[in-house]
Amino acid sequence: MYTANGRLDTNTLLKQHSGLVRRLAHQMIAKLPANVAIDDLIQVGMIGLHDALGRFDAGQGVQFETFATQRIRGAMLDELRGSDWMSRGNRKQQRDIEAAVHRLEQKLGRAPHESEIAAEMGITLGQYQDILTKVRGTQLVYLEDMSGDEGGDEFLDRHVANEDANPLAMLQDHRMREALVEAIKHLPEREQYVMSMYYEHDMNLKEIAAVLGVTESRVCQLHSQSIARLRVKLREW
Repeated sequence: MYTANGRLDTNTLLKQHSGLVRRLAHQMIAKLPANVAIDDLIQVGMIGLHDALGRFDAGQGVQFETFATQRIRGAMLDELRGSDWMSRGNRKQQRDIEAAVHRLEQKLGRAPHESEIAAEMGITLGQYQDILTKVRGTQLVYLEDMSGDEGGDEFLDRHVANEDANPLAMLQDHRMREALVEAIKHLPEREQYVMSMYYEHDMNLKEIAAVLGVTESRVCQLHSQSIARLRVKLREW
């Protein structure tokens, strides 16, 4: 497809193949933690598509969609490897919270309050809430939970790039689902609401904040704290 000047009509081709980008993004997002935004993957995928249009050579005997799929998926994987959602520092802080929650649950026999968790960690409530905001969107299952501490990139290549594999397969286990449902029932009421609106009703943080009458940052904190509590429960399972 060419313009009146005889040049490849890139804009038209981008629109024509944008559905491929969206399809690949949705395939990939289904196998990733909830904090990875579909719009971010689509944006990066469109860059990969544009790159594919510039590099494609029909003389190589490869169909454009096959060639573009590799470029688009590669761009998405590169973005995932370099993004903060895989930060080991954030995961360590999340695990510090989990350890404090676990110790307090054993001692108190109930879900600890934020101030109690902060005190257990030896920090102020404000510092604790800052950490919760920083680790916002931390996933329920980490990659190294299934691949080992050093297997991050290879794990992405093997499972996210493979349409037949699923990094969160353990969540599909019936007993695991039952344990998760039971763990959510034991969350503080407000955190139950956050998890329900976010995961069951597919509401974004801004919408949840409006319903609860709090700031979006506060919703981030509640979500991060809920994930820490759930991971403690599921580890016991």
